Amino acid sequence: MLKAGVLGAGHLGKIHLRLLNQSDKYELVGFYDPIKENAQKVEEEFGYKAFDSVAALIDAVDVVDIVTPTLSHYECAKETIEKGKHIFIEKPITKTIEEAESILELSKKHNVKGQVGHVERFNPAFTAVKDSIQTPMFIETHRLAEFNPRGTDVPVVLDLMIHDIDVILSVVKSKVKSVHASGVSVISETPDIANARIEFENGCVANLTSSRISLKNMRKSRFFQKDAYIAVDFFEKATEVVKMKDAPENPGDFDIVLQNAEGIKKQIYFENPTVEANNAILDELETFADAINNNTTPVVTLEQGTEALRVAHMIINDF
Repeated sequence: MLKAGVLGAGHLGKIHLRLLNQSDKYELVGFYDPIKENAQKVEEEFGYKAFDSVAALIDAVDVVDIVTPTLSHYECAKETIEKGKHIFIEKPITKTIEEAESILELSKKHNVKGQVGHVERFNPAFTAVKDSIQTPMFIETHRLAEFNPRGTDVPVVLDLMIHDIDVILSVVKSKVKSVHASGVSVISETPDIANARIEFENGCVANLTSSRISLKNMRKSRFFQKDAYIAVDFFEKATEVVKMKDAPENPGDFDIVLQNAEGIKKQIYFENPTVEANNAILDELETFADAINNNTTPVVTLEQGTEALRVAHMIINDF
């Protein structure tokens, strides 16, 4: 079992603590939180050991789970890596691209593994259809959330949209060609609602909308490719897959057949992939343990986390 420690015991940090504690792939050693009252409360309520410093926690573990505010990701990761310990780091990987690139170089220098917490890659609705998303040419995403003061220290692009940026980059096998975006600050000092259009070199276009001032929650993505439409509801954990194939010469009474202007007939059919219930955060933590134990590549690498951040900043810079 890998010895693990958590930096940050806020809302998400407590979830990570609970899941690491129940996992049979980790031994939870303890946590560090700079707010002493919070650390004491968590220690008393859950029985997790509170460390007095970041350094003391790092020295006691094999893996450090960084669940601190984004602004402190870099310093926490740097200190951890320089002591030769593996890092799991919440999204976004860091605040700046320079910080992310520095972490990348340090991880290579000290031969440690890192994974970024882009948890939607482990959403069961996405994993059920990701192999069907082959060559998407148009993608539309909506990620809307009710207002929550947590996360407003960064623009909505780094808070919410980056989830969809990472998912899109994982399925579009092409480089980003250009970005056009707009964002509006309504409640926060940084944009609370944003729209971005990402164009890729292979012709694929992605249109992303994110808001943290919505009256309802929505996390939907739609992928359009040759002969297929694939929809993923990340919030409801549901999928919709509509495909087309050449129509049979003698279609059945219930077959849906369309004919285009050139006279080509296509049959529409529906697939219902099984969406298996899971705990996405537990899955991402445990696959990282597997990557360390088996010396394999993590599902969401530091490089991928850096690229998602790079595109996010392209969007922010275009406001």
